[in-house]
Amino acid sequence: MHHTHLPLTIWFWAINLCATDKRGISAKGLARQLELSYESAWYLLVRIRSAMHDRDQNYMLQGIIEMDEAYLGAYKHGKKRGRGTDRQKMAVAVSKDANEHPLFLKLQIIPDVKTSTLQNVVNSCVTPGSTIECDGYKSYPKLENVSVDATKYEIGDLKWVHVAIGNFKSFLLGTYHGSCGDYQPYLDEFCFQFNRRFQPGLLFTRLSRAVATSCTLLS
Repeated sequence: MHHTHLPLTIWFWAINLCATDKRGISAKGLARQLELSYESAWYLLVRIRSAMHDRDQNYMLQGIIEMDEAYLGAYKHGKKRGRGTDRQKMAVAVSKDANEHPLFLKLQIIPDVKTSTLQNVVNSCVTPGSTIECDGYKSYPKLENVSVDATKYEIGDLKWVHVAIGNFKSFLLGTYHGSCGDYQPYLDEFCFQFNRRFQPGLLFTRLSRAVATSCTLLS
């Protein structure tokens, strides 16, 4: 936090609110609670969410991984739905343990659902040799460096990606009213909390460390 113009007490209060409120916090809400201008609150949240992103970039999914896509934003009248929609698209991947319980979540905005795009997602966050469980859409069987199990075509067979999608949309709708423009920072915020859900008492410490070491704060 070198060269910051805000008191460190404000930084730590903001970090604490982001770490402990599962619903997320908007710039307006943060400005109101900390008696800041909207611009200062927005400045803090941009950098805190960037630190969340930076920290989770260090983790790779491995083993058995459920993977699917989801669509964000309101439907436009007369436009296509499903994979042909012009709504924002995101890739969703959840690694699981031997008991089929979710371990780690990755959410990433993508331009389309082509094989090359999904391959980039896999290359960035999946350990080679892992198994991708998916719904059998034509882009998945062509993925390289992973095994693809395309038998999971029923919604119930990809339980955790759909739980993650539903929870994220509730998170987005409840605090941010459903639409954010650039969704990726909100995906990063949601993932950071989800991936540390079993250690809530350590969230403040871990997020403080992530913020203090983030290169984003230098810009």
